[in-house]
Amino acid sequence: MDKEKVWSTVLENLKLTLSSANFSTWFSRTFITDIKEVDEQRQITEIGCPSAFISNTIENRYYALIKEALDKATQKKNDLIFIVKQGKVPASKQKSTNEPLFTEIKEERTEIEVALKKIGLRPDFIFDSFAVSSSNQMAHAAAMAVAQSPAKAYNPLFLYGGVGVGKTHLMQAIAHEILKKNSRAKIIYCMGEEFTNEIVNAIREKTTKEFKDKYRSTHLLMVDDIQFIAGKTTVQEEFFHTFNAIWRAGGQIVLTSDRRPEEISKLEDRLRSRFEGGLIIDIEPPDFELRTAILLIKAQQKDIRLPMDVAQLIASNITSIRKMEGFLTRLISEVQTKKTVINPDLITALLGQTNGLINPQKLVKPKEVLSSVANFYNLRLADITGQKRDKKIAVPRQIAMYLLRNDLKTALMDIGRYLGDRDHTTIMYGVEKITKLLPEDEDLRVDIMGIRKKLYG
Repeated sequence: MDKEKVWSTVLENLKLTLSSANFSTWFSRTFITDIKEVDEQRQITEIGCPSAFISNTIENRYYALIKEALDKATQKKNDLIFIVKQGKVPASKQKSTNEPLFTEIKEERTEIEVALKKIGLRPDFIFDSFAVSSSNQMAHAAAMAVAQSPAKAYNPLFLYGGVGVGKTHLMQAIAHEILKKNSRAKIIYCMGEEFTNEIVNAIREKTTKEFKDKYRSTHLLMVDDIQFIAGKTTVQEEFFHTFNAIWRAGGQIVLTSDRRPEEISKLEDRLRSRFEGGLIIDIEPPDFELRTAILLIKAQQKDIRLPMDVAQLIASNITSIRKMEGFLTRLISEVQTKKTVINPDLITALLGQTNGLINPQKLVKPKEVLSSVANFYNLRLADITGQKRDKKIAVPRQIAMYLLRNDLKTALMDIGRYLGDRDHTTIMYGVEKITKLLPEDEDLRVDIMGIRKKLYG
Protein backbone atom coordinates (compact mmCIF):
# COMPACT_ATOMS: atom_id res chain seq x y z
CA MET A 1 0.00 0.00 0.00
CA ASP A 2 1.51 3.35 -1.08
CA LYS A 3 1.53 5.49 2.08
CA GLU A 4 1.96 8.79 0.21
CA LYS A 5 -0.97 8.12 -2.12
CA VAL A 6 -3.21 7.04 0.77
CA TRP A 7 -2.38 10.13 2.81
CA SER A 8 -2.78 12.36 -0.23
CA THR A 9 -6.31 10.98 -0.70
CA VAL A 10 -7.09 11.53 2.99
CA LEU A 11 -5.85 15.12 2.84
CA GLU A 12 -7.98 15.85 -0.21
CA ASN A 13 -11.04 14.65 1.72
CA LEU A 14 -10.08 16.78 4.72
CA LYS A 15 -9.77 19.85 2.50
CA LEU A 16 -13.44 19.50 1.61
CA THR A 17 -14.44 19.59 5.28
CA LEU A 18 -12.01 22.06 6.86
CA SER A 19 -11.35 25.71 6.11
CA SER A 20 -8.06 26.25 4.27
CA ALA A 21 -6.71 28.12 7.31
CA ASN A 22 -7.36 25.18 9.66
CA PHE A 23 -6.10 22.68 7.10
CA SER A 24 -2.85 24.56 6.58
CA THR A 25 -2.33 25.10 10.30
CA TRP A 26 -2.67 21.48 11.38
CA PHE A 27 -2.12 19.21 8.35
CA SER A 28 0.42 20.90 6.05
CA ARG A 29 3.37 18.88 7.43
CA THR A 30 1.71 15.61 8.42
CA PHE A 31 2.31 12.24 6.76
CA ILE A 32 1.90 8.49 7.28
CA THR A 33 5.03 6.98 8.83
CA ASP A 34 3.92 3.36 8.94
CA ILE A 35 0.98 1.04 8.27
CA LYS A 36 0.85 -2.29 10.13
CA GLU A 37 -1.70 -4.90 9.15
CA VAL A 38 -3.48 -6.59 12.06
CA ASP A 39 -5.66 -8.85 9.92
CA GLU A 40 -7.49 -8.73 6.60
CA GLN A 41 -9.94 -6.14 7.85
CA ARG A 42 -7.93 -4.08 10.33
CA GLN A 43 -4.65 -2.15 10.40
CA ILE A 44 -2.74 0.32 12.56
CA THR A 45 -1.80 3.57 10.87
CA GLU A 46 0.93 5.73 12.37
CA ILE A 47 0.74 9.44 11.51
CA GLY A 48 3.75 11.74 11.87
CA CYS A 49 3.30 15.33 13.10
CA PRO A 50 5.96 18.07 13.32
CA SER A 51 5.33 18.87 17.03
CA ALA A 52 3.66 17.49 20.13
CA PHE A 53 1.21 20.39 20.14
CA ILE A 54 0.03 19.66 16.59
CA SER A 55 -0.07 15.92 17.32
CA ASN A 56 -2.26 16.38 20.41
CA THR A 57 -4.54 18.90 18.70
CA ILE A 58 -5.14 16.70 15.65
CA GLU A 59 -5.75 13.61 17.79
CA ASN A 60 -8.20 15.37 20.12
CA ARG A 61 -10.05 17.38 17.48
CA TYR A 62 -9.88 15.48 14.18
CA TYR A 63 -9.43 11.78 15.08
CA ALA A 64 -12.88 10.68 13.88
CA LEU A 65 -12.61 12.74 10.69
CA ILE A 66 -9.21 11.25 9.78
CA LYS A 67 -10.30 7.72 10.63
CA GLU A 68 -13.38 8.00 8.43
CA ALA A 69 -11.27 9.26 5.49
CA LEU A 70 -8.62 6.55 6.03
CA ASP A 71 -11.19 3.77 6.28
CA LYS A 72 -12.69 4.94 3.01
CA ALA A 73 -9.31 5.25 1.25
CA THR A 74 -7.94 1.87 2.42
CA GLN A 75 -11.21 -0.10 2.63
CA LYS A 76 -10.08 -1.27 6.07
CA LYS A 77 -10.72 -0.34 9.68
CA ASN A 78 -7.88 1.89 10.92
CA ASP A 79 -6.60 2.39 14.45
CA LEU A 80 -4.65 5.66 14.54
CA ILE A 81 -1.43 6.45 16.37
CA PHE A 82 0.01 9.96 16.31
CA ILE A 83 3.74 10.53 16.82
CA VAL A 84 6.08 13.51 16.67
CA LYS A 85 8.30 13.15 13.61
CA GLN A 86 9.62 15.45 10.90
CA GLY A 87 8.94 14.34 7.34
CA LYS A 88 11.41 14.47 4.48
CA VAL A 89 10.79 17.42 2.17
CA PRO A 90 10.87 16.46 -1.52
CA ALA A 91 13.51 18.29 -3.57
CA SER A 92 10.82 19.88 -5.69
CA LYS A 93 9.32 21.49 -2.59
CA GLN A 94 12.44 22.40 -0.62
CA LYS A 95 12.30 25.96 -1.85
CA SER A 96 8.94 26.46 -0.19
CA THR A 97 10.08 25.62 3.36
CA ASN A 98 10.86 29.24 4.12
CA GLU A 99 7.53 30.48 2.82
CA PRO A 100 4.75 31.63 5.19
CA LEU A 101 2.50 29.05 6.81
CA PHE A 102 -0.40 30.07 4.63
CA THR A 103 -0.02 30.91 0.96
CA GLU A 104 -1.47 34.27 0.07
CA ILE A 105 -2.90 34.48 -3.43
CA LYS A 106 -2.48 37.91 -4.94
CA GLU A 107 -4.73 38.77 -7.85
CA GLU A 108 -5.13 41.84 -9.99
CA ARG A 109 -7.65 44.46 -8.99
CA THR A 110 -11.14 43.25 -9.88
CA GLU A 111 -14.71 44.42 -9.70
CA ILE A 112 -15.00 42.56 -6.41
CA GLU A 113 -12.14 44.56 -4.89
CA VAL A 114 -13.76 47.79 -6.01
CA ALA A 115 -17.03 46.64 -4.43
CA LEU A 116 -15.25 45.69 -1.19
CA LYS A 117 -13.74 49.13 -0.89
CA LYS A 118 -17.04 50.85 -1.67
CA ILE A 119 -18.92 48.84 0.93
CA GLY A 120 -16.16 49.23 3.51
CA LEU A 121 -15.23 45.57 3.96
CA ARG A 122 -11.85 44.27 5.07
CA PRO A 123 -10.20 42.15 2.32
CA ASP A 124 -8.80 39.70 4.89
CA PHE A 125 -12.14 38.96 6.57
CA ILE A 126 -12.94 35.86 4.52
CA PHE A 127 -13.90 32.31 5.47
CA ASP A 128 -10.48 30.92 4.54
CA SER A 129 -8.76 33.11 7.13
CA PHE A 130 -11.25 32.28 9.90
CA ALA A 131 -9.89 29.70 12.34
CA VAL A 132 -12.60 27.30 13.53
CA SER A 133 -12.89 25.47 16.84
CA SER A 134 -15.67 24.24 19.13
CA SER A 135 -16.26 27.78 20.44
CA ASN A 136 -17.29 29.17 17.04
CA GLN A 137 -18.02 26.10 14.90
CA MET A 138 -21.79 26.59 14.88
CA ALA A 139 -21.51 30.29 14.02
CA HIS A 140 -19.10 29.48 11.19
CA ALA A 141 -21.42 26.80 9.78
CA ALA A 142 -24.42 29.14 9.96
CA ALA A 143 -22.53 31.96 8.24
CA MET A 144 -21.43 29.56 5.48
CA ALA A 145 -25.02 28.44 5.00
CA VAL A 146 -26.23 32.04 4.72
CA ALA A 147 -23.47 32.86 2.22
CA GLN A 148 -24.46 29.90 0.05
CA SER A 149 -28.22 30.50 0.28
CA PRO A 150 -28.98 34.11 1.25
CA ALA A 151 -32.45 34.69 2.73
CA LYS A 152 -33.16 30.94 2.63
CA ALA A 153 -31.00 29.42 5.35
CA TYR A 154 -31.34 31.73 8.37
CA ASN A 155 -32.91 35.16 8.15
CA PRO A 156 -32.01 37.12 10.11
CA LEU A 157 -28.73 35.67 11.36
CA PHE A 158 -27.96 37.16 14.78
CA LEU A 159 -24.43 36.65 16.14
CA TYR A 160 -23.54 37.79 19.63
CA GLY A 161 -20.50 37.58 21.90
CA GLY A 162 -17.71 39.57 23.49
CA VAL A 163 -15.07 41.72 21.85
CA GLY A 164 -12.72 40.01 19.41
CA VAL A 165 -14.52 36.65 19.08
CA GLY A 166 -15.00 36.93 15.29
CA LYS A 167 -18.53 38.32 14.83
CA THR A 168 -17.50 41.01 12.33
CA HIS A 169 -15.16 38.59 10.54
CA LEU A 170 -17.96 36.10 9.88
CA MET A 171 -20.41 38.83 8.91
CA GLN A 172 -18.04 40.28 6.33
CA ALA A 173 -17.06 36.82 5.08
CA ILE A 174 -20.70 36.30 4.07
CA ALA A 175 -20.53 39.45 1.95
CA HIS A 176 -17.28 38.27 0.32
CA GLU A 177 -18.91 35.01 -0.77
CA ILE A 178 -21.99 36.77 -2.16
CA LEU A 179 -19.79 39.22 -4.09
CA LYS A 180 -17.90 36.29 -5.64
CA LYS A 181 -21.16 35.14 -7.21
CA ASN A 182 -22.39 38.63 -8.08
CA SER A 183 -19.95 41.52 -7.80
CA ARG A 184 -22.82 43.96 -8.37
CA ALA A 185 -24.96 42.71 -5.50
CA LYS A 186 -26.35 45.58 -3.41
CA ILE A 187 -24.77 45.19 0.02
CA ILE A 188 -24.71 47.58 2.96
CA TYR A 189 -22.40 47.17 5.95
CA CYS A 190 -22.62 49.65 8.81
CA MET A 191 -22.34 49.99 12.55
CA GLY A 192 -25.48 50.49 14.66
CA GLU A 193 -24.16 53.94 15.52
CA GLU A 194 -23.69 54.79 11.83
CA PHE A 195 -27.28 53.79 11.04
CA THR A 196 -28.42 56.04 13.89
CA ASN A 197 -26.37 58.98 12.63
CA GLU A 198 -27.59 58.54 9.06
CA ILE A 199 -31.27 58.59 9.96
CA VAL A 200 -30.75 61.64 12.22
CA ASN A 201 -28.98 63.48 9.38
CA ALA A 202 -31.66 62.42 6.88
CA ILE A 203 -34.39 63.89 9.08
CA ARG A 204 -32.40 67.09 9.63
CA GLU A 205 -31.61 67.55 5.94
CA LYS A 206 -35.02 66.28 4.73
CA THR A 207 -33.51 63.42 2.72
CA THR A 208 -35.42 60.56 4.32
CA LYS A 209 -36.65 59.33 0.90
CA GLU A 210 -33.07 58.84 -0.30
CA PHE A 211 -32.22 57.11 3.00
CA LYS A 212 -35.17 54.71 2.64
CA ASP A 213 -34.39 53.98 -1.02
CA LYS A 214 -30.79 53.20 -0.13
CA TYR A 215 -31.47 50.80 2.74
CA ARG A 216 -34.72 49.15 1.72
CA SER A 217 -33.50 48.09 -1.74
CA THR A 218 -30.38 46.26 -0.55
CA HIS A 219 -29.87 42.52 -1.08
CA LEU A 220 -27.79 42.11 2.08
CA LEU A 221 -27.93 44.36 5.13
CA MET A 222 -25.26 43.86 7.77
CA VAL A 223 -25.39 45.90 10.97
CA ASP A 224 -22.59 45.58 13.51
CA ASP A 225 -23.37 46.32 17.17
CA ILE A 226 -27.11 46.60 16.62
CA GLN A 227 -27.56 47.20 20.37
CA PHE A 228 -26.68 50.88 19.79
CA ILE A 229 -30.09 51.61 18.24
CA ALA A 230 -31.87 50.61 21.48
CA GLY A 231 -33.54 53.45 23.35
CA LYS A 232 -33.81 55.65 20.24
CA THR A 233 -37.49 55.65 19.27
CA THR A 234 -37.25 57.16 15.76
CA VAL A 235 -34.23 55.05 14.84
CA GLN A 236 -35.88 51.83 16.01
CA GLU A 237 -39.04 52.63 14.08
CA GLU A 238 -37.10 53.24 10.86
CA PHE A 239 -35.04 50.08 11.36
CA PHE A 240 -38.24 48.09 11.93
CA HIS A 241 -39.68 49.23 8.59
CA THR A 242 -36.31 48.74 6.85
CA PHE A 243 -36.07 45.21 8.27
CA ASN A 244 -39.57 44.35 7.05
CA ALA A 245 -38.98 45.79 3.56
CA ILE A 246 -35.76 43.85 3.03
CA TRP A 247 -37.17 40.64 4.48
CA ARG A 248 -40.32 40.78 2.30
CA ALA A 249 -38.26 41.47 -0.83
CA GLY A 250 -36.16 38.35 -0.19
CA GLY A 251 -33.07 40.12 1.11
CA GLN A 252 -30.74 38.77 3.80
CA ILE A 253 -30.17 40.48 7.16
CA VAL A 254 -27.15 39.78 9.40
CA LEU A 255 -26.78 41.42 12.79
CA THR A 256 -24.19 41.33 15.56
CA SER A 257 -24.40 42.39 19.17
CA ASP A 258 -22.58 41.99 22.46
CA ARG A 259 -25.62 40.32 24.00
CA ARG A 260 -28.78 38.34 23.19
CA PRO A 261 -31.85 40.28 21.92
CA GLU A 262 -33.76 39.78 25.19
CA GLU A 263 -30.81 41.24 27.11
CA ILE A 264 -30.65 44.47 25.08
CA SER A 265 -32.14 47.13 27.32
CA LYS A 266 -34.77 49.48 25.81
CA LEU A 267 -35.07 47.45 22.60
CA GLU A 268 -38.65 47.57 21.31
CA ASP A 269 -40.58 44.31 21.56
CA ARG A 270 -41.44 44.28 17.85
CA LEU A 271 -37.73 44.48 16.95
CA ARG A 272 -36.82 41.88 19.53
CA SER A 273 -39.45 39.61 18.00
CA ARG A 274 -37.97 40.11 14.51
CA PHE A 275 -34.45 39.35 15.73
CA GLU A 276 -35.59 36.20 17.52
CA GLY A 277 -37.40 35.02 14.38
CA GLY A 278 -34.12 33.93 12.80
CA LEU A 279 -31.09 32.08 14.15
CA ILE A 280 -29.34 33.43 17.26
CA ILE A 281 -25.84 32.12 17.95
CA ASP A 282 -23.45 32.81 20.79
CA ILE A 283 -19.73 32.94 19.90
CA GLU A 284 -17.66 32.06 22.95
CA PRO A 285 -14.17 33.43 23.68
CA PRO A 286 -11.45 31.47 21.85
CA ASP A 287 -9.61 28.73 23.72
CA PHE A 288 -5.83 28.30 23.77
CA GLU A 289 -5.64 26.22 20.58
CA LEU A 290 -7.87 28.61 18.64
CA ARG A 291 -5.91 31.65 19.84
CA THR A 292 -2.73 29.97 18.62
CA ALA A 293 -4.23 29.28 15.19
CA ILE A 294 -5.57 32.84 14.91
CA LEU A 295 -2.17 34.25 15.86
CA LEU A 296 -0.45 32.18 13.15
CA ILE A 297 -2.95 33.48 10.59
CA LYS A 298 -2.51 37.10 11.71
CA ALA A 299 1.27 36.75 11.58
CA GLN A 300 1.14 35.35 8.05
CA GLN A 301 -1.04 38.25 6.95
CA LYS A 302 1.67 40.59 8.23
CA ASP A 303 4.39 38.56 6.43
CA ILE A 304 5.92 37.33 9.68
CA ARG A 305 7.10 33.76 10.15
CA LEU A 306 6.05 32.95 13.71
CA PRO A 307 7.46 29.73 15.23
CA MET A 308 4.88 27.46 16.85
CA ASP A 309 6.45 27.64 20.32
CA VAL A 310 6.39 31.44 20.17
CA ALA A 311 2.74 31.49 19.07
CA GLN A 312 1.85 29.16 21.95
CA LEU A 313 3.68 31.36 24.45
CA ILE A 314 1.79 34.46 23.32
CA ALA A 315 -1.60 32.71 23.13
CA SER A 316 -1.22 31.23 26.61
CA ASN A 317 -0.52 34.62 28.18
CA ILE A 318 -2.96 36.84 26.26
CA THR A 319 -6.61 35.84 26.12
CA SER A 320 -8.01 38.76 24.10
CA ILE A 321 -7.68 38.53 20.31
CA ARG A 322 -7.59 42.32 19.96
CA LYS A 323 -4.80 42.59 22.53
CA MET A 324 -3.02 39.68 20.91
CA GLU A 325 -3.05 41.60 17.62
CA GLY A 326 -1.68 44.63 19.45
CA PHE A 327 1.11 42.52 20.91
CA LEU A 328 1.91 41.16 17.46
CA THR A 329 2.24 44.72 16.13
CA ARG A 330 4.57 45.53 19.03
CA LEU A 331 6.61 42.39 18.27
CA ILE A 332 6.95 43.31 14.58
CA SER A 333 8.09 46.81 15.53
CA GLU A 334 10.67 45.39 17.93
CA VAL A 335 12.04 42.99 15.30
CA GLN A 336 12.22 45.63 12.56
CA THR A 337 13.72 48.32 14.78
CA LYS A 338 16.31 46.24 16.62
CA LYS A 339 16.87 43.59 13.92
CA THR A 340 16.39 40.91 16.55
CA VAL A 341 15.29 37.27 16.20
CA ILE A 342 11.84 36.08 17.25
CA ASN A 343 12.28 33.54 20.04
CA PRO A 344 10.65 32.66 23.40
CA ASP A 345 13.10 34.84 25.34
CA LEU A 346 12.10 37.92 23.33
CA ILE A 347 8.41 37.16 23.84
CA THR A 348 8.87 36.70 27.59
CA ALA A 349 10.69 40.04 27.80
CA LEU A 350 7.98 41.84 25.79
CA LEU A 351 5.20 40.28 27.85
CA GLY A 352 6.88 41.73 30.92
CA GLN A 353 7.22 45.16 29.33
CA THR A 354 3.63 45.27 28.14
CA ASN A 355 2.02 43.85 31.27
CA GLY A 356 -1.67 44.47 31.58
CA LEU A 357 -2.47 43.04 28.15
CA ILE A 358 -5.06 40.90 29.89
CA ASN A 359 -6.76 43.95 31.31
CA PRO A 360 -9.84 43.06 33.38
CA GLN A 361 -12.86 45.32 33.08
CA LYS A 362 -13.73 44.95 36.76
CA LEU A 363 -11.55 46.84 39.21
CA VAL A 364 -9.85 44.32 41.48
CA LYS A 365 -7.54 45.03 44.40
CA PRO A 366 -4.27 43.14 45.01
CA LYS A 367 -5.54 41.64 48.27
CA GLU A 368 -8.55 40.22 46.39
CA VAL A 369 -6.16 38.44 44.01
CA LEU A 370 -4.21 36.93 46.90
CA SER A 371 -7.42 35.81 48.64
CA SER A 372 -8.84 34.28 45.43
CA VAL A 373 -5.64 32.32 44.75
CA ALA A 374 -5.55 31.08 48.35
CA ASN A 375 -9.22 30.03 48.28
CA PHE A 376 -8.85 28.34 44.90
CA TYR A 377 -6.09 26.08 46.25
CA ASN A 378 -7.67 25.66 49.70
CA LEU A 379 -4.85 27.56 51.39
CA ARG A 380 -4.81 30.28 54.01
CA LEU A 381 -3.83 33.80 53.00
CA ALA A 382 -0.99 33.49 55.52
CA ASP A 383 0.36 30.52 53.51
CA ILE A 384 0.60 32.62 50.33
CA THR A 385 2.30 35.53 52.07
CA GLY A 386 4.40 33.39 54.41
CA GLN A 387 7.88 31.89 54.07
CA LYS A 388 7.05 28.22 53.38
CA ARG A 389 8.49 27.03 50.05
CA ASP A 390 6.99 23.59 49.51
CA LYS A 391 5.43 23.07 46.06
CA LYS A 392 1.85 23.05 47.36
CA ILE A 393 2.30 26.69 48.36
CA ALA A 394 5.11 27.90 46.06
CA VAL A 395 3.21 27.39 42.79
CA PRO A 396 0.02 29.21 43.94
CA ARG A 397 2.25 32.01 45.24
CA GLN A 398 3.90 32.33 41.80
CA ILE A 399 0.46 32.34 40.17
CA ALA A 400 -0.47 35.25 42.46
CA MET A 401 2.71 37.04 41.34
CA TYR A 402 1.79 36.41 37.70
CA LEU A 403 -1.78 37.70 38.10
CA LEU A 404 -0.74 40.79 40.04
CA ARG A 405 1.88 41.65 37.43
CA ASN A 406 -0.04 40.84 34.24
CA ASP A 407 -3.62 41.67 35.20
CA LEU A 408 -3.25 44.51 37.66
CA LYS A 409 0.05 45.94 36.35
CA THR A 410 1.34 46.01 39.93
CA ALA A 411 4.96 47.11 40.35
CA LEU A 412 7.46 44.37 41.24
CA MET A 413 8.41 46.06 44.52
CA ASP A 414 4.74 46.32 45.54
CA ILE A 415 4.09 42.65 44.71
CA GLY A 416 7.07 41.74 46.88
CA ARG A 417 5.60 43.79 49.72
CA TYR A 418 2.17 42.12 49.41
CA LEU A 419 3.84 38.71 49.51
CA GLY A 420 5.77 39.06 52.73
CA ASP A 421 8.49 41.56 51.72
CA ARG A 422 10.03 39.39 49.02
CA ASP A 423 12.82 40.69 46.78
CA HIS A 424 11.80 41.99 43.32
CA THR A 425 14.09 39.42 41.66
CA THR A 426 12.04 36.65 43.31
CA ILE A 427 8.90 38.19 41.84
CA MET A 428 10.49 38.43 38.39
CA TYR A 429 11.48 34.75 38.56
CA GLY A 430 7.95 33.70 39.62
CA VAL A 431 6.24 35.70 36.85
CA GLU A 432 8.65 34.39 34.22
CA LYS A 433 8.24 30.79 35.38
CA ILE A 434 4.43 30.88 35.11
CA THR A 435 4.66 32.71 31.75
CA LYS A 436 6.84 29.93 30.29
CA LEU A 437 4.83 27.09 31.83
CA LEU A 438 1.46 28.23 30.47
CA PRO A 439 1.89 27.02 26.84
CA GLU A 440 2.68 23.45 27.89
CA ASP A 441 0.63 23.01 31.08
CA GLU A 442 -3.11 22.77 30.39
CA ASP A 443 -3.94 22.27 34.08
CA LEU A 444 -2.20 25.54 34.88
CA ARG A 445 -4.16 27.37 32.15
CA VAL A 446 -7.42 25.95 33.50
CA ASP A 447 -6.52 26.97 37.07
CA ILE A 448 -5.68 30.54 36.10
CA MET A 449 -8.87 30.76 34.02
CA GLY A 450 -10.85 29.58 37.06
CA ILE A 451 -9.23 32.16 39.34
CA ARG A 452 -9.87 34.94 36.82
CA LYS A 453 -13.49 33.91 36.51
CA LYS A 454 -13.93 34.23 40.28
CA LEU A 455 -12.18 37.60 40.26
CA TYR A 456 -13.76 39.25 37.23
CA GLY A 457 -16.96 37.25 36.71
